[in-house]
Amino acid sequence: MVQMEGQLDGSGWSMVERIGTQFVVDGSPFYVNGFNTYWLMVYAVDPSTRPTVISLFQEAASAGLTVGRTWAFNDGGWRALQTSPGVYDEQVFKALDFVIREAEKNKIRLILSLVNNWDDYGGKAQYVRWGRNAGLKLHSDCAFFWDPTIRSYFKAHIKAVLTRVNTLTNVAYKDDPTIFSWELINEGRCQTDPTGDTFHAWIEEMALYVKSIDPNHLVGIGTEGFYGPCSPAKLQFNPYNCAHQEGTDYIRNHQAAGIDFASIHIYPSAWISESFCPSHLSFAKKWAMTHIEDSENILKMPVLFTEFGVPERDVKYRESFMQIVYNSVLGSAEKGGAGAGSLIWQLFPNCTQAKRMSDGFEIVLAHSPSITKIICEQSNKLNCINNRGMCLIQFDGVEESLAVGDAEAKAVSFK
Repeated sequence: MVQMEGQLDGSGWSMVERIGTQFVVDGSPFYVNGFNTYWLMVYAVDPSTRPTVISLFQEAASAGLTVGRTWAFNDGGWRALQTSPGVYDEQVFKALDFVIREAEKNKIRLILSLVNNWDDYGGKAQYVRWGRNAGLKLHSDCAFFWDPTIRSYFKAHIKAVLTRVNTLTNVAYKDDPTIFSWELINEGRCQTDPTGDTFHAWIEEMALYVKSIDPNHLVGIGTEGFYGPCSPAKLQFNPYNCAHQEGTDYIRNHQAAGIDFASIHIYPSAWISESFCPSHLSFAKKWAMTHIEDSENILKMPVLFTEFGVPERDVKYRESFMQIVYNSVLGSAEKGGAGAGSLIWQLFPNCTQAKRMSDGFEIVLAHSPSITKIICEQSNKLNCINNRGMCLIQFDGVEESLAVGDAEAKAVSFK
């Protein structure tokens, strides 16, 4: 694992800001090596599974990971946060309080996603079911984006989460620097309107609503990065032929008022073909670099690869894939560019309790020494850039110096 001098001393724990194409904390760049573990809130509800959450944050911190992404929603169903529109289970909200406090204790910031495009954990389909139960005649789950009543349900959820006062810290979520950013929707799509107009209008409305309550935190969308009809020259970079008909548009959507940074996902085995091969790696490299270039030259904002992963069955490609993503970020970061970081999907703690959440993509650091080394190396290199120092990196007893700027040297060691 990795230890970084000064990382856990509590200094500089203030809100993350955006200046141009960079994230900044107290005037210094903040490039991200992070992770996804979406189920933290539901595991924090039950005292018997809460130690799993504690272990996850401790293991993430030991690898130098600085940002985690997780759900701030669970609409209906098992351990629901929102049991019906505007009605919340206080015990589940207290579990989210616990997740935020544990993140802060381990000096990990959180991207909190506010709703799912997919049916898991309720998502837009649950909102539409609530609308139908109230007598609305809704013929598609995409009514989530255009029906005024459904939009009011979601706005009420935004307000409930942002104004929540953490029962463990007495800090309102909207004032808590532990929260890196709000994410409007996980992998939002509106296939009923391939022009993208409906989804774009929803983004503008919701982003500005978030900002009206919380002007201090960053806001992202949470989309996968598909180029749409407003970017015809970019369609060649999409992973499949009909990606431009998903109702989203990477460039247009991220130009919406209230959006502070861009995000993309990278899943070649889900988008291209399940049989992973070298061409998937070529796609990943081009997909990453194209979005970094567009973020830098067109959007002029940072871009995070908020999800990327390869199934465990394709383990022989996993390390190469991770290195492509990490090197894309590192190459941009070394130049002060827009490639602001990446978050692996998904990090698992070294315990049996998490197994029920397995999706084939999980990474258990204790079981994957070579992948752990790659993750720790990335954490250290980005930490060097963030601190503008001289890092002394040691791998298996061999020391290597990495100079970044003129600040005081930082000692880093792997064990």
